[in-house]
Amino acid sequence: QGNGLPAAGRPKEKKRSRENKEVPRASLLSFQDEEEETEEVFKVKKSSYSKKIVKQLKKEYKEDLEKSKVKTEVNSPTDVEAPLEKTGQNKDTGQEDGTANSEHGEEEMEVESEKEEEKPKAAGAFSSALSSLNVLRPGEIPDAAFIHAARKKRQMARELGDFTPVDSEPGKGRLVREDENDASDDEDDDEKRRIVFTVKEKSQRQKIAEEIGIEGSDDEALVAGEQDEELSRWEQEQIRKGINIPQVQPSQPAEVNNVYYQNTYQTLSYGSSYGIPYTYAAYGSSETKSQKTDNTVPFKTPSNEMTPVTIDLVKKQLKDRLDSMKEMHKANRQQYEKHQQSQEDSTKAIERLEGSSGGIGERYKFLQEMRGYVQDLLECFSEKVPLINELESAMHQLYKQRASRLVQRRQDDIKDESSEFSSHSNKALMAPNLDSFGRDRVIYQEQVKRRTAEREARRARRRQAREQTGKMTDHLEGLSSDDEETSTDITNFNLERDRILKESSKVFEDVVESFYSIDCIKSQFEAWRSKYFASYKDAYIGLCLPKLFNPLIRLQLLTWTPLEGKCRDFETMLWFESLLFYGCEEQEQVKDDADISLLPTIVERVVLPKLTVISENIWDPFSTTQTSRMVATVQKLIDGYPSVVNAENKNTQMLLKALLLRMRRTLDDDVFMPLYPKNILENKNSGPYLFFQRQFWSSVKLLGNFLQWYGILSNKTLQELSIDGLLNRYILMAFQNSEYGEDSIKKAQSVIACFPKQWFTNLTGDKTISQLENFCRYLVHLADTIYRNSIGCSDVEKRNAREHIKQIIKLLASIRALDHAVTVANDHNVKEFKILIEGK
Repeated sequence: QGNGLPAAGRPKEKKRSRENKEVPRASLLSFQDEEEETEEVFKVKKSSYSKKIVKQLKKEYKEDLEKSKVKTEVNSPTDVEAPLEKTGQNKDTGQEDGTANSEHGEEEMEVESEKEEEKPKAAGAFSSALSSLNVLRPGEIPDAAFIHAARKKRQMARELGDFTPVDSEPGKGRLVREDENDASDDEDDDEKRRIVFTVKEKSQRQKIAEEIGIEGSDDEALVAGEQDEELSRWEQEQIRKGINIPQVQPSQPAEVNNVYYQNTYQTLSYGSSYGIPYTYAAYGSSETKSQKTDNTVPFKTPSNEMTPVTIDLVKKQLKDRLDSMKEMHKANRQQYEKHQQSQEDSTKAIERLEGSSGGIGERYKFLQEMRGYVQDLLECFSEKVPLINELESAMHQLYKQRASRLVQRRQDDIKDESSEFSSHSNKALMAPNLDSFGRDRVIYQEQVKRRTAEREARRARRRQAREQTGKMTDHLEGLSSDDEETSTDITNFNLERDRILKESSKVFEDVVESFYSIDCIKSQFEAWRSKYFASYKDAYIGLCLPKLFNPLIRLQLLTWTPLEGKCRDFETMLWFESLLFYGCEEQEQVKDDADISLLPTIVERVVLPKLTVISENIWDPFSTTQTSRMVATVQKLIDGYPSVVNAENKNTQMLLKALLLRMRRTLDDDVFMPLYPKNILENKNSGPYLFFQRQFWSSVKLLGNFLQWYGILSNKTLQELSIDGLLNRYILMAFQNSEYGEDSIKKAQSVIACFPKQWFTNLTGDKTISQLENFCRYLVHLADTIYRNSIGCSDVEKRNAREHIKQIIKLLASIRALDHAVTVANDHNVKEFKILIEGK
């Protein structure tokens, strides 16, 4: 509106400004585009007359551009002369008076038209220079002319609508700034859409262009001429600073050859870090090249010049080639020798494998046979083992029933005698047909009479047997075990036992001998061990054999009961003799050979569990014979198989626990000590007296049976059972109920004889073990009672009483109760104290 143009043409002007905005102008520097994108673009509204002129100029520009393309294909000049505007004329035009705007505008339009006619010519000239863009080597730094040519190429490609990036080929080095601006070119569309709020100050030339009516894109073309000289001068200054050149050639006048770059600069090799062998000089005319210093190296295209060839160079190349071929020959020779050695090794390996293939075949055949044999053996055992378990349980149940029957009979006899001689029964308060326990009196009396008759008959037979053997004088009632059975019970027991044995003989009657005979099974695995010991060991056969032989050994141990006198020792059985020397060949023994511990493992897994069942269900602690045999069997296992029969072994612990449970159950259920007034016990032929004596001596016998386990059970456990549970609880009560005299001393001697001597040998001081304190106080009280009873008696009775006191002192000294022995000796003036202690 400043030039008085009508506003009717605004919509078309806006449309044209958008079209023209899409054609970016080229700049010499890579970062020029970024600055221009951030500047405000002010578009001038033009009249219809100026639009026609611009349209005609564009048409002529396109025609000239097409002609220049044809020329560039035919002619490829080496040197390029670019048009450059005169900055002086621009400055003068900006200082003229505003009244002649129209005339100056027409002159500027003519200048612009001439520039646009020269653009195709410059593009054709640049095409030859741009053809050298592909020659740029990696790592080289392009000069200003090179950058300008690249910019022009991109500008022409955009105008023609066929834009191709300069760095389309890989490996071509470029400046980092140009890469960043190239990346920013991809965002041109976004930049075009942005709204710029800053206003750029217009130059004088732009103001004249607005008055004439030239479009914004043409304004930029006008400004480009002004900036080319200044930008080129600044770029050369920066390059000079970067390569440390002391001086720069002065710029040439603008009129000389009309070139883009008037001043040339000296270039050296850029930095050792890039390793670039070439340097560059700016493009220009021949006159400017003649003005270069001696240090500058002109850029030469590789296609036109080559390195001169000399004889020395040829010799050097031939020598280098010969050396490389010699090295390659040496490497090939080494590779050949390596392959030769590998071939020889492979041949030897083939021969060795071919020689050993026969043994492998036999080994494979043998192992396959063993595999089939073991599978058949396991299938056979999976069917027969349940039958063996049933037979073993039936045999254990048979022995358990017999032992329970004998224990129940003994308990019934004690109850019958206790109720018979008891003075606490109050018949007046009971019903006429019931006894003190609420049982039918008639039926119960008949059962009591039958049991009494049987009991007396057994006692008479035992008494008669002792008379025949001459042991009648030393025997005391209660020391013998009442384990005699009736003929009916014996017959039934034998019939059931024979039936079980008969069924056991039929277990493997439908099986081949090689699958149930221990010798046959052993021979199969011995053959495997002797032929292929490595695979035998890898298969852990030594660990599997005890489990494999387990059912066969249990079948042979079906009737083995060490509580019976006629029981056979398991070490004399066939299975033990057959497996005794298994794995003991004449060859050297292998370390950690599991076959060496075959028999101990069988004892652990077969014999110990069977002994556990016998101890819990069959063993009678009241029987001295059974206890002695049981102790002997366990002690033999401890001495003969210490590796498995020890306190850490699980099966051994289970055996000891079974023994303790059986002893405690006997102590709680079977021990009974009656209490009668002393006037009743004065008659030594009465029933209560005999029953009292029998129960006392049976308790002493049980005490001795308990203490037979010394060395197997711990001392703490034995003292708890024998002293606290039996002596202090039952036997001392009987002592206090007995008469004080020779009979009590005899009983005390029998009790002390049951104690292991090892309990007292390691004691220090004058006191005995704490559990025996009550028994020691009873002996001191017994000595005082004997002394008081002898007062006022005859000299013979006094001498007997003194002898009894000396015996008590010896008993106290034998259990290491020296403090109590000294007290008795001092109280009764016994001067032979040291003699009595030494004679203990």
